Amino acid sequence: MVKLDIINYWLETSQKDYNTMLNLYESKDYHWCLFIGHLVIEKLLKAIYVKNIAEMVPRTHDLLRLAEKSNLVMSEEQKDMLDLVTTFNINARYPDYKQSFYAKCNYTFTTSMVNKIKELRIWLLSKI
Repeated sequence: MVKLDIINYWLETSQKDYNTMLNLYESKDYHWCLFIGHLVIEKLLKAIYVKNIAEMVPRTHDLLRLAEKSNLVMSEEQKDMLDLVTTFNINARYPDYKQSFYAKCNYTFTTSMVNKIKELRIWLLSKI
C-alpha cells in the first residue's frame, strides 16, 4: 500500500469507531463507549504517525507515546488527556480494573470524557 492508502485506512476505521462510540454512549454502554473512544484517538494518531514519520506504526496503545513519536506539539492539557484516555484501554480490558472502571463510568463522567475525546478528535483531524 502507498502512504496515502495507509493514512486513509486509519482515518476510515477511526470514523467507524467514532460512530460506534456515539452509539454506545446513546445506549448507555459507557465503559465500552470510552474503550472505543480510545481506539478513535489511537487510530488518528497512527494516521498522523504515517503522515509525519513512517508507514510502519509503533505497536503500542499508549496515546501520549504515539503523539510524541509523531512529532506533535501539544499543550500540557492535551498530554494529560492523552494519558487519561489511554487508561480507558487498560481499564475496560483487564478484570482487576474492570469493576472500578465500570463504577466510574456513570453518565456525568462519560459525558465529560466523550466531549473531551471529541475535542481531541477535531484537533487531531486538523493535523492530518
